[in-house]
Amino acid sequence: MFRSDWGDAQLATVTTLKAVVLVGGAQKVFCISSSFTAETLMRGGGGMGKESAASYVVLLRFPQPGLFPGYLEEPEALGTACGLYHFRSILLENNPNALFVLNADVCGDLPIAEMAHELAIKPDAHGLLLTTEATREQSVNYGAVVIDSSGKVLHYVDKPTTFVSQNISCGVYLLRANVIERIGRARKCSDAKQVWFETDIFPQMASESELYALKTKRWWSQTKTAAAVLYANRHYLRLYHASDPSRLCRDRAQIVGDVFIDPSAEIDPTARIGPNVSIGAKAKIGAGVRVRESIVLAEAVIHKHACVLHSVIGWRSVVGAWARIEGTPISPNPNIPFAKLDNKPLFNIDGRLNPSLTILGSDVHVLAETVILNSIVLPYKELTSSCKNQIIL
Repeated sequence: MFRSDWGDAQLATVTTLKAVVLVGGAQKVFCISSSFTAETLMRGGGGMGKESAASYVVLLRFPQPGLFPGYLEEPEALGTACGLYHFRSILLENNPNALFVLNADVCGDLPIAEMAHELAIKPDAHGLLLTTEATREQSVNYGAVVIDSSGKVLHYVDKPTTFVSQNISCGVYLLRANVIERIGRARKCSDAKQVWFETDIFPQMASESELYALKTKRWWSQTKTAAAVLYANRHYLRLYHASDPSRLCRDRAQIVGDVFIDPSAEIDPTARIGPNVSIGAKAKIGAGVRVRESIVLAEAVIHKHACVLHSVIGWRSVVGAWARIEGTPISPNPNIPFAKLDNKPLFNIDGRLNPSLTILGSDVHVLAETVILNSIVLPYKELTSSCKNQIIL
């Protein structure tokens, strides 16, 4: 999702772009909700954004058999950079001026057009990083970027062991075509088949004064954990409220705050929905249902008078009448400037499950009058009794 203050005509004069979304390997799959759907296809806030600057979009990943046939698959794990070199003939077809490269596990209000303009006015820049500010403590979990007053990157270190800079990479890059040639040279100079932007390409470009950065103060977050999906959904709905309110639902039920409901979903008018709820295609919401701060994916069914709070209801899952599905919300610390969402592990140091939102995988059935609290349920399970603080395999 992104926003631009530029019109299409202005944008068209800047550059011709292609976009590549790096999905990663099998560990990058949103496996809790579905064993078969890549995280890029996880619909939060109703779906994907659109930017007319990018005329061609590619999903590039190391394959998992049977997942999705519509994108480029690396023959083996090549690292974050080498996949672009492997598919260079496709990506550079029609001579695009630059390539947007985005990691699939980030989200935000991305200034796509502004990045294109910034690269266009800096002829000595071979690449442009989108950066934001983090706390001193959290900055070591990201790519640290040292930037001078002109925007030139002086130093880049991926996940440093000690503090380097509060400026961090957002995982969104705009690269000129000659960077792909650099990737090819890096591969030939190394015995390893993998080439990484974070360790092999960007540090070298920074040392040669070819890398610049654009700093954003807009919302941005990683989505490395399932719990981060609701945080992203909340912000995407807020963006729709500001930039495209027609996408939000106002009258199909008792609506509170920002809510997206797919037109094909069946919603009983007595249901109370919101704030910050997204409901997918062909979902069914019964009479008296309460849904708040949640995502209900396609074809899920929530029967009458059930309550869903801070949860993700997977594809085709069924929640019985008078059942309660509830999780614990997560957000960055509001008292710390520039704080980012903490991607906490599933378990704490005592081996206990960290409280988080409740997730029902695809095709899960929850019986009537059942209570599910702070739990993760993998696909194809039938829950006949209440549970809390559990992972149900």
